Parts: sequence; structure tokens; C-alpha cells
Amino acid sequence: MYFPWWHVPHLTAPMLIAFIAVVHVLVSHYAVGGGIFLAREIGCAIKLGDDRYLAYLRRHARFFVLLTVVFGAITGVGIWWTIGLSSPLATAMLIRTFVFGWAIEWTFFVIEVVSAFILYYYWNRLSRKNLLLIAWIYAIAAWISLVLITAITGFMLHSGSWPQTGGFWTAMLNPQFLPQTVVRTGGTLLLAALYVYLHASIVLRGKARVELRDLAQRRVTQLALVGVVLIGVGAIFWYAFMPASARAALQSAAALNIFAGLLVGLAILLTGLLLLGPASNRRWMSPGFALALFAMGLGAFSIGEFVREAVRKPYIVYNVVLGNQIFVDDVEPLRENGYLQGGEWTQKFVAENYDEAVDDEGRIDYAALLDLEKEDRVKLGGMIFQYHCNDCHAAELGYSAAAPLMQGWSRAEKVKLIHNLSETRFVMPPWSGNDEEAELLADYLETIVPARPAGMLPLEEVGSGG
Repeated sequence: MYFPWWHVPHLTAPMLIAFIAVVHVLVSHYAVGGGIFLAREIGCAIKLGDDRYLAYLRRHARFFVLLTVVFGAITGVGIWWTIGLSSPLATAMLIRTFVFGWAIEWTFFVIEVVSAFILYYYWNRLSRKNLLLIAWIYAIAAWISLVLITAITGFMLHSGSWPQTGGFWTAMLNPQFLPQTVVRTGGTLLLAALYVYLHASIVLRGKARVELRDLAQRRVTQLALVGVVLIGVGAIFWYAFMPASARAALQSAAALNIFAGLLVGLAILLTGLLLLGPASNRRWMSPGFALALFAMGLGAFSIGEFVREAVRKPYIVYNVVLGNQIFVDDVEPLRENGYLQGGEWTQKFVAENYDEAVDDEGRIDYAALLDLEKEDRVKLGGMIFQYHCNDCHAAELGYSAAAPLMQGWSRAEKVKLIHNLSETRFVMPPWSGNDEEAELLADYLETIVPARPAGMLPLEEVGSGG
């Protein structure tokens, strides 16, 4: 509410972030794991004196750089663009808190990009010693970038003692930092293996390349199995160090239970197929089999990211920023002084459009707002909905749309819900307005919530018939 609202109809802005972020994760994790694979295998090819394997690694590196650096950079910029528009308060807070961490991460990102392009353009001009050195510089820089960003995403799920003590290192070394670092490191290795399986099965076809394909797949399978172990261990500690509210959100939401079960099922299936296929029977690795593994891996990673993000509710940053872009400490002042009064942009909207309801000192007369025409009350209620509710709910149609969730409710039930949001459902932020604003929001909801479905009797009529 402290910034102009960016409205994404139906989808909602946070879900747009989710789509872009998941795509970026699927590429950026390959950027890390694939870098480790290339550095390790360049060393192996040099040690074996295997020029054919080194030539394949160069071919894979060109595909790797184009996908991770070019496309990955586009999606990375897309994340910053969307979070800056849809979650400006949380974004500003994270930038201020981690400014030193971001500076370090950007330094390593520059090293990562420069070394990637050196590999792309100068592969054949470098001595083998320098080629291996550049590959490891890339791999280490990419992993350090991952670690630094993971500290920030871990802080969002569990800020630890930071709200009380503050400090950069308290924020960085939050309770979720180590578990998420272990999970994501394992994820980079597993995802890199899935990319290599698919790439090698397509470009290394034919009897003449069987041994070469087997070598690449055997070597990367070692990384994949290490990745599976790291993911499993890290996931256990991720759950163990999860804050109580996040654990309750995971356990109580039917959709999250389904997704979590699907995630576990995909992980078990993928691990079993890795053991049966590339770990034991590398000749199974046809393009179709590799594509199936790849699809399951992308599905598991996407579901995992969705679950990780969803359990933060009602927070964007645990114990600091609520899901509706309000600091936790601001809830009571906003209830006392008014939600519309508390935001610069909401207060200006009222002053510019309903100056009769604003005094000479810029204070809103809420009784005057309730005396406005119904159309104006609905307009104000719609603005309150956008600022207070649209981070999690579309209006009439779309992601978790509010209208069908309240279909058939009476006005009194809607007003009661507004006043008791967090009491009704603990994953919802508390109501942060006054009584008059609750009435304005109810006016808006009355215009979008459908009537009770035909054939469904009100409760008081059930059992009253003959």
C-alpha cells in the first residue's frame, strides 16, 4: 500500500512472479550444476587424453552457455522487473538488508558471465591447463552466487532472530540458510545430469558414439546420485528448521498436501529410474527415456518451488513483511488511523477524488466516505481489495478468486470475515483497516460475489419443509 499498485488481472502479480521464477530456477540451477559437470569432465578428458570426449564437452558447452547465460539472464532480469512492480516493499527491504550480499553476488555473477564467454569464444585458443582453470573459475563463481541468493530466499522463509537483533550476518546465517543450500546444491547436480542425459542421447547417436555417450552418462550419473542424497538430507533439515507457521500451512492446506505428495512420488520414481537406467543399464538411455527423466525432473523442481513459496503465508518475509505488502508492526496503527489514510497513494486517491471527505490537514473523514453514493463506495472498496487482498486473490475469476470462495454469503458474513481474516484462516494477513473501511470493502464484494446457487437452500430453511 506504500507504492502504486500493479494489477495483473486473473493471474495476479505474485503468480506471474512464480511462473518466471520457476523457469529461471530450472535454468539457473543447470548453470551451476552444468558448470561443475563441465569443469570435472574437462579435467577427466585431459587426464585420459580423450580428444573426442573433449570435443563433445565443447559442443555441450556451447549449448550450455546459450541456454544458461543468454536465456537465464533474460529470466533473471524478468524476476527483478516483476518483483519490483508487484512486491516493491519486500524487494526494497531485501535490497537494504542484503546490500553487501547483493554486491558480492553481482561480483561473482560478473566473473561467471565473463568466464562462460571465455569458454564459448576461446575454447580452442586456450591451453588445456588454462581451459580447465577457466572452467573451474566459472563453476566456483556460479556456486557462490547460488549460495548467496539462497541465503536471501532462506531469510524470507525464516528470518530467525533478525527482527529483534538486526545485522547483516544474522540475516545471512538464518535457520534456513544451510538446509536450502544443501538442497539447492543437490538440485543443481541432479538437474545438470538430466540436461546431459537428454543432450547426449540426441547428439551422440549411432554405434560410433556409443562409448562416448556411455562415458558422459556414467560420469554425470555419479553427480546425479550425489545430488539425490543432498536433496534428501537437505529436505529433512529444511522441514526441521521450518517456522511453526510454515509447517502448519503445509500440513493444513489440501492443495499443498497433494503437491507435497506428488513431489515425494516424483522424487522416488526419478531416483528409481536413475538406478535402473543410467546407473545400471546405460543402453536404456534413448532420447525418449532421457526426455521422460527430464520431464519428471522439471516437474519435481517446479512443484518443489511452488511448495517452498506457498508455505511462507501469511508472510512474504517471515515475521517482517505480510503477504499484502504491509510491515507486521504497521497493522495496529493502520487499524487505528485507517488503511486508506496510512498509504501515500491511497490517501492521495481519496484526496483527489473525494476532497469533501478530507480536512485541511489531509485527514480522511471516514463517516463522510460512508455517505458517498454507492458507486463511489464500491470504487473505494475495490481499491482496498487491490491493495489488501489481491496479492493472494484475484477478484471474480482467476487464481484463488475471492468471489467464488464467498458465493452465497450474506453481507454480515462478509463483514465478519473481513474483521477476522487471520482468525478465520491463519495463513491470511490480519485485517489492517478500520470499521468503515470494512464496510467499503463489503460494498465492493457485494458487487462481485455471485448469489447462492439455484437449488441450494439457506441453512435456516433446511429441514423446515414437509
